[in-house]
Amino acid sequence: MRDTVYFLAFDGFADWHAAHALCEIRRPGEWRLRTVGFSLQPVVSMGGLRVVPELTLDQLDLERAALLIVPGGYLWEHGQEGGEAVDAARRVHDAGAPVAAIDSGVLVLARAGLLDACRHTGSWPGHIGTHVPAYQGADQYDANVLAVSDGGVITASQLGCVEFAREVIRTLDLYSPSDREYWFRLFKHALPPPWCAAEVSAAVAA
Repeated sequence: MRDTVYFLAFDGFADWHAAHALCEIRRPGEWRLRTVGFSLQPVVSMGGLRVVPELTLDQLDLERAALLIVPGGYLWEHGQEGGEAVDAARRVHDAGAPVAAIDSGVLVLARAGLLDACRHTGSWPGHIGTHVPAYQGADQYDANVLAVSDGGVITASQLGCVEFAREVIRTLDLYSPSDREYWFRLFKHALPPPWCAAEVSAAVAA
């Protein structure tokens, strides 16, 4: 049963990248969300949050894995290729579960070879190739979207946190298609769903 979403936390991870997605994953109460790390030692996010991983990357349960989320962080660009993370992403994907990354986190997926044959995006054209010499997916790169899902791989720009969450929500089949669209309009454009419109109008009038 694929009921577990894994979130990779490490020193300096960008804590806001997956915030929307994580909240929506937890909201229905049907998914187990577990924090995974390179070790079980506490890490500190870019925003200063102290996080204690529940398990290490080599302890992922591939039979229960529903999604692996890799946020961005300076780690991926500063000469540390994160071999354990690359291996984990490849193992999760090979086991039939999707993987998701945003901003520099997409470098992990590129190093795993997961971006060579699927449509994907990132923070800017040329960013992936600069840091991953073996990357062969430049012709699959889409610079016109902030997030995209293809072939069991979700990728997003550093500016696409809401779009990233929408792809995660869609991949995990959270909510109905119409409710997903209402969610996106609310968080992206501050447009309340129809059932809240009357309350918002009343509040403004008051």
